[in-house]
Amino acid sequence: MSFSNSAQKILSAKRLGFSIAILAASLNVQAMDQKAFEQAMSELPKKGASEKLKALQDLRYRWIMESYPESATYEGYPGVERNWTDQSNKGIERRKGQTRELLAASRHIDENNLPENEKLDYQLLYQDLLLQVRGYQFPEHLLPINHMSGIQRSVPALLSAMPKRTIKDYEDILARLEKLPGLIEQTKILMEKGLRQNLTPPQITLRDLPGQIRALIPADSKQSPLLKAFNDMPASIPAAQQARLRTRAQTIYQKSLVPNWQQLAEFVERDYIPNATTETAFTKNEDGIRWYAYKVRKQTTTELSPEEIHRIGLEEVRRIRAEMDKIIQRTGFDGDFKAFTDFLRTDPRFYYTTKEDLLKNYRDIAKRIDGELPALFGTLPRLPYGVKRIPGYSEKSQTTAYYQPGSMEAGRAGVFFANTYDLNSRPTWEMEALTVHEAMPGHHLQIALAQEQKEIHPLRRQTMYTGFVEGWGLYSESLGYDLGLYKDPYNEFGALTYDMWRAVRLVVDTGMHQLGWSRDEAIRYFMDNSAKPEHDIVVEIDRYLVWPGQALAYKVGQLKIKEIRARAEKALGTNFNIRQFHDALLKAGALPLNLLESRMNGWIKVQGGQIAKSVPAADAGGQAALN
Repeated sequence: MSFSNSAQKILSAKRLGFSIAILAASLNVQAMDQKAFEQAMSELPKKGASEKLKALQDLRYRWIMESYPESATYEGYPGVERNWTDQSNKGIERRKGQTRELLAASRHIDENNLPENEKLDYQLLYQDLLLQVRGYQFPEHLLPINHMSGIQRSVPALLSAMPKRTIKDYEDILARLEKLPGLIEQTKILMEKGLRQNLTPPQITLRDLPGQIRALIPADSKQSPLLKAFNDMPASIPAAQQARLRTRAQTIYQKSLVPNWQQLAEFVERDYIPNATTETAFTKNEDGIRWYAYKVRKQTTTELSPEEIHRIGLEEVRRIRAEMDKIIQRTGFDGDFKAFTDFLRTDPRFYYTTKEDLLKNYRDIAKRIDGELPALFGTLPRLPYGVKRIPGYSEKSQTTAYYQPGSMEAGRAGVFFANTYDLNSRPTWEMEALTVHEAMPGHHLQIALAQEQKEIHPLRRQTMYTGFVEGWGLYSESLGYDLGLYKDPYNEFGALTYDMWRAVRLVVDTGMHQLGWSRDEAIRYFMDNSAKPEHDIVVEIDRYLVWPGQALAYKVGQLKIKEIRARAEKALGTNFNIRQFHDALLKAGALPLNLLESRMNGWIKVQGGQIAKSVPAADAGGQAALN
């Protein structure tokens, strides 16, 4: 659930056939330039804490949408649908300076003069700006691409998400396609600068990157995900206009997109991969220990150190392993844990033979879940969602599944994308837990519901805190028992496998980046404690290598939510209502875990409960707390 990166250098521009003037013109960066920003800053109210806060929130939201037009497309924010984020050095430094100015302006708001219902808004605004500015000490922009993220993934996803109803919609897509070579060049310039500073993703993780790039430019333009929008245009657009738009798209594709993507792929093969670092620990980078600690804090929204998270992971692995051993005994399986997991990985009964059957079962599970949700939630989102296969150009190195948010404003449903690559690595026993996490009541319910909370500022509705969002997704997996899932012992083992998967993440992410584990050691630890197929495990380990700290947020967030729920159940006793608890937890949108806890403690008091000391997270987990 994430999006974009890239930058500038004269030598590289000439190498791709650009002059600097043409490069700048091709990007046509107009939104929220320094002059427009300074004008908006000068118009901030001088008096009144509430007025200042509201005006600063408005400006911050506008700044995000116009500085990162890709985000604006997903949000349905109008006016910048023809632009890409300016990833030139000038653009990056401009955004850094503007963020520092926004932080300085937020410090002039006296929180004590705000009414209670606005203090959370202020805390979020200030905390987010402060954390972003603190991150500027690290050269994150010099890592614009890896096998999991970058323009080879974000560009086709964004083009797919753009509206496709009118001639103007297609003109907007064409305008972005015309400017795309500039973004490709900016990305390449950043990669070159990273190479010179010995700052790249680990070499072992880049093996599929050239293929991902070339998958965007097949010989038949109709097969390219870049031109997918032009294959099936709406009947409301006259045939002559359709032909004109398609011809223009194909011209851009052949004359501009194919050579520029091809040159990027060649650069990756010729220069980037051979010279990429062979180190796998992120802490081996310059100032890497502090940088990794920052990433951990940002992703989890806690003050936990990597060492503390590693210990939590080891404890969770032990707890979940004991639950898994009980299920193995219940099945009557004659063999140890390794033999049982080998059986789950290899027995044909657990695997579909066609991609269509796999997708059909995901849709059937989703439909079963939808009918049970009112028992656990008082408020459900209006926005629908669908289940689709992960596109072929990225499926090989993509994770098991992911969710793409929809937008009522943009007229786009949410999508649960399931991976159908290599059916022998897609067992049926993982499908129920995965559907709960990615669709309902996991990501779709939480994100769509946040988008529909019109009483909170749009800035908050569009913010994703990984600790909360992914913590909620993992917590939702445990709700599967209440939703009538996991009745088959193998599916229940699958749910525990997914919980174990996130516990293992705490151990191997911190192990590889902080404690000196090798990639092979991490793969072996994962294999020894999980039934996940080996292909999935290798993909996962390589994900942790290029997204250090991101995978820690899931289990940390889940444990915090379970801790809060256990505290509420103890404080409220028979007055505890699960529907009211879930509604209260979700109605403010995504929150950093520290602010979520203080907010929910306040809710417990309002409900008449007395706040006791924290319930240990491990004691708050498991099926018992859900029945």
